Amino acid sequence: MTAESAAVEFRIDRRSGVATYLQIVQQTKQALRLGVLEPGDRLPTAREVVEATAINPNTVLKAYRELEREGLVEARRGLGTFVRRTLGTLGGAADATASDAPLRTELADWARRARAAGLEKDDVSALFTAVLDSTYEGDEER
Repeated sequence: MTAESAAVEFRIDRRSGVATYLQIVQQTKQALRLGVLEPGDRLPTAREVVEATAINPNTVLKAYRELEREGLVEARRGLGTFVRRTLGTLGGAADATASDAPLRTELADWARRARAAGLEKDDVSALFTAVLDSTYEGDEER
């Protein structure tokens, strides 16, 4: 375990309509799923996030409190906020499991075809999200 911040940089899209603190929560969860963040890694300090994104420090703290409430991170007084657990890591390309490697390959192929067809990144994201939402419709109630 190191006290250095993990290699995670938050990107805030002010036009997305998603609350800034939720963007931080979502990006942290994605980093956990992809194995970018692992137990013991320290999240960037609120000051580091504020300097990189020009958002209010209270917004960062709200996001970190939400992640802590969900049991994903823990704040250590005077040391920072550290990852407690991951979210069913999908793994990066180098350490993808045998079960998710074919899906990753198919998805990458699909994304390349969408790009070749002239779709912009935002278009692809919207299309994927719409299909994902319709596929998992009703799962939230379970």
